[in-house]
Amino acid sequence: MRADFDAAIVLARATLQVGPNWEGSGTYWQSRIWCIAQLPALFEAISRADTWQNFKLPSEPTCGMAAHGRPALRDLFDESPTPHIAHPPRTHHRDFYVATDGSFRQTGGGLGAVIETRDGTRVARVATADAPPDNNVAEYRALHLGLDVLAARAPKHASVGVLIDHDSLASNVNNAILATNHPDRKPPRPFSIPSNTEHHWRGIRARVNGFDEIRAARIDSDQNPAHALANEPSQYEHVNRELDRCVLPDPPEPTISEVPPPSRANRNGGRASD
Repeated sequence: MRADFDAAIVLARATLQVGPNWEGSGTYWQSRIWCIAQLPALFEAISRADTWQNFKLPSEPTCGMAAHGRPALRDLFDESPTPHIAHPPRTHHRDFYVATDGSFRQTGGGLGAVIETRDGTRVARVATADAPPDNNVAEYRALHLGLDVLAARAPKHASVGVLIDHDSLASNVNNAILATNHPDRKPPRPFSIPSNTEHHWRGIRARVNGFDEIRAARIDSDQNPAHALANEPSQYEHVNRELDRCVLPDPPEPTISEVPPPSRANRNGGRASD
């Protein structure tokens, strides 16, 4: 622990010499403990600790590199099922990815969102306390918030990948996308909208219609990088002070023709949360 404390001081001071708002362009510190982009916040935590015994390493969501060095959100999206919509490799190259999560507790909950470009550059993170009446409202509010933030940062012609761990919400989003492309605007399946979420659902549909192409992937709760932000909003309050960024992703990589994979309806063992 003492070695961690000393190393953190050295790294934090080195970061501050480059500038407190330094951000690596899509390059993440491969560590389970912190991101290099968050070392100023780490240095602040060190400054508050009078001794190394009182120092607690802050945990950060989405800090590590994904498998094979790929951006975390893109990797998750590529490997996750997209309810009602086929997911062949050519659909994997989104311009932006947004992961959202909402938490509900009797003592209060929270909303979290993480947005990245295709090449892994972080666009925004949000962690805010909230008091939803139930978990469904929390999830719908979180997605509404995440799409609002993305809409302020991304061009309208962008293609978007949404990552959520709420089965019926992912299904409703993709159902709405299919309805938009249908001649009479009817969804192939009836929507299943929980009570008290109607206003947020209208906002979500408006945002979905505002992007050139969008689809939702269902992920497991323990894979969701927005989970920590939603469940511990006070701990991650500092992410709301990150600089506003409008980032365009690098051009897509060449796509090799592949046979579309079989249905992914049973991916993740159906363990995503409701």
